[in-house]
Amino acid sequence: MADDAGTEGSRFSRAQSYIGRRVGEAIDRLDPAKVDRAVAILDRAPATFVYGAGRSGIIGRAFAMRLVQTGLTAYVIGESVTPIVRKGDAVFILSGAGESQSSTQTANIVRREGAELIVVTGRATSKLAHAASLLLSFEFPDDDERRRLAPLGTLFESASLRLTDALVAELMRVRRESEESMRARHAIMV
Repeated sequence: MADDAGTEGSRFSRAQSYIGRRVGEAIDRLDPAKVDRAVAILDRAPATFVYGAGRSGIIGRAFAMRLVQTGLTAYVIGESVTPIVRKGDAVFILSGAGESQSSTQTANIVRREGAELIVVTGRATSKLAHAASLLLSFEFPDDDERRRLAPLGTLFESASLRLTDALVAELMRVRRESEESMRARHAIMV
C-alpha cells in the first residue's frame, strides 16, 4: 500500500496532529462534575486499585505510580503483592471496549465488596460501563483517518494517559502536594 506522504506531508505529522486534536476534543467533552467526583473518590479512599489489560494496563500502572507519589495508597490489580479490595476503597478500571472478561469480572468483584468503581472506557454502553459507580467515557469516530493514523486503541489509550495525568494534577492541588513533595516519594532506582 503506497503512502500518500508526498502530497500531504509526512504521515507522522498528520498522525500526531490528528491524535492530539481527537484526544483534546474527547477530554474537553468530559463532564467537569464527574472529574471532580473522581478526584474526591480517589482522595478519600483508604486504597485505590488500578486495573487495565494490555496497553490500558500500562497506562494504569503509570497512574498507580503517580497516585503513590501524591501520598495515596495505590495497587495494581494482578500483582502478587496486591491485597484484597475492601468496602470504601476505590477501583479504577481502564478498558477501551469495556467488554473484556477480565475487566467485567474485576468490576463484579469490586461491586460485591462495596468499593467505588471508576470506569474509563471508550464505550458508554459496555458491560463495564454499566457496572461503574462513576463513568468517564470517551467517544471517538471510527473512520478511515482513525484507522490509518491512530490504529486500534491509540486514541483511547492516549486520552487515558492525558486524563490520568490531569487527575494527578488536580489531586496535587487538593492534597497540597508539589513536585518536590512527590519527588520525595519517587522510587530511587539503583
